[in-house]
Amino acid sequence: MNAVAILLAAGTGERLGLGLPKATVDLGGRPLVAWSLEALAKAGVVRGVIVVGDANALAPALETLSPQARMKIVGQAEGGVTRQASCASGLARVAPDAEVVLVHDAARPFAEPALFDAVARAAHEHGAALAAEPLADTLKRVADGRVLETIERAGLWRAQTPQGARRALLVEAHARARADGVLATDDVALVERLGHAVHVVPAPSSNRKITTLDDLAWAEARLKGAA
Repeated sequence: MNAVAILLAAGTGERLGLGLPKATVDLGGRPLVAWSLEALAKAGVVRGVIVVGDANALAPALETLSPQARMKIVGQAEGGVTRQASCASGLARVAPDAEVVLVHDAARPFAEPALFDAVARAAHEHGAALAAEPLADTLKRVADGRVLETIERAGLWRAQTPQGARRALLVEAHARARADGVLATDDVALVERLGHAVHVVPAPSSNRKITTLDDLAWAEARLKGAA
């Protein structure tokens, strides 16, 4: 299987409040983006990686990579105004011979090589797939500070990345969304709009997205074995 990964590293990191692009924030002595790139380098089915983000801002981070990880980068693309636009920018750089395209957020540094492989294989078999985790918390619908209802959590999952689809399907999904003026928060939602089923690959809770300073503190603690 020929799978190519798009690594989205264009986030501004506004909610972190550190004044740096999120992908360049330090985690355990190395840039956040480096963790995903090193994992992708070890993913057996991923033949190449396209990094999406500001090339100048990311250049120092990419210099810290192992030779194996640097060699797997086959292209770079500028980010867009939205996540969807950034993904489309990366997708335009994917070679036509790619069978599967994975999309991953650089802000999820603990995705393991095996998870990338599992999602890619599921996407190849089923057409589209995503990493996800079952919800464990009780959900409440709230308005004006009051609980309106308790939502049954059975069957509800928290969507994560990596996500993936056969290249032709993902290209069609993005083109249709662009034509219809639809903006989605993840890529498989665009595939769902086409009426195509999306396969779920269970992911561990460690595949957490780094969004706030609390998340960053949790990640540092995890690296030290305290989380």
